[in-house]
Amino acid sequence: VQLQASGGGLVQTGGSLRLSCAASGFMFSINTMGWYRQAPGKQRELVATIASRGDTNYADSVKGRFTISRDNARKMVHLQMNNLKPEDTATYYCNLNLNRPYWGQGTQVTVSS
Repeated sequence: VQLQASGGGLVQTGGSLRLSCAASGFMFSINTMGWYRQAPGKQRELVATIASRGDTNYADSVKGRFTISRDNARKMVHLQMNNLKPEDTATYYCNLNLNRPYWGQGTQVTVSS
């Protein structure tokens, strides 16, 4: 299993970023994929998940601002983040749960006030 995240960066409050995760080594289309984030000194937390048929789930803190999507043909999962806030600053990780959790390498998102 390989999960390669990209798309992080530095953005001002109210800005947007789009994270992408390229997946390989497993049957992507039948598995739920997720994005998590971890801020310094805090526990890793769920941001959003998307099931194989497209059902989505979001943390309350990002509802209405973030959108998770998937492209099964390209084995990609995306996280569109709009109206970013300083509290969204964190390292974002792509996630897959099989017999155990798998994590991408993380991509840093920094939102300046």
